[in-house]
Amino acid sequence: MSEQQQQSADRTEDAPQDLGDVTPEDKRDDEAVSQFVERFAAQLVEAGMQRMSARVFACLLASDSGVLTSAELGERLQVSPAAVSGAIRYLSQVDMVSREREPGSRRDRYRVHSDQWYEAMARRDNILTRWEGTLREGVESLGEDSPAGRRMSETLVFFEFLQAELAGLLQRWREHRDQMRAEYDDAAR
Repeated sequence: MSEQQQQSADRTEDAPQDLGDVTPEDKRDDEAVSQFVERFAAQLVEAGMQRMSARVFACLLASDSGVLTSAELGERLQVSPAAVSGAIRYLSQVDMVSREREPGSRRDRYRVHSDQWYEAMARRDNILTRWEGTLREGVESLGEDSPAGRRMSETLVFFEFLQAELAGLLQRWREHRDQMRAEYDDAAR
């Protein structure tokens, strides 16, 4: 067999046997995806998220299925299972990922949902309500006419304004998202 024939045979052996086996992820530049994950994770860290949690979240977000096991996350991020576990614990507590059991296995899979940003903002509504109650108490304790009371009162009014706007914003997002998904579905047909 000539050298050229051997190279052709080697390429054929390495190629998927059935073109149906090729997924969009198989066609991607792994290095470019890894760079995106690290860049987005760094921006999440700048916004206050823990570093490893940001990396795990970005990695899940960048996977087509949105679901990976601890071993897959560790392999993609080149980190230990313990690092993945700690990150998942945090992300689960803030409802950015969910844990599910792999069917027929004792292995857990971790899922990022399409609506994670919406859900995170909706939870902010509950936080704002609690802050507003505490701020009202602060205004009463400080006195409305004191400089601190006025500052506290303005903070309270800001959060009340934010909460009122957030409700409308989330409703507009749901409408926009539903329209976008319908367009995706129409294009896929």
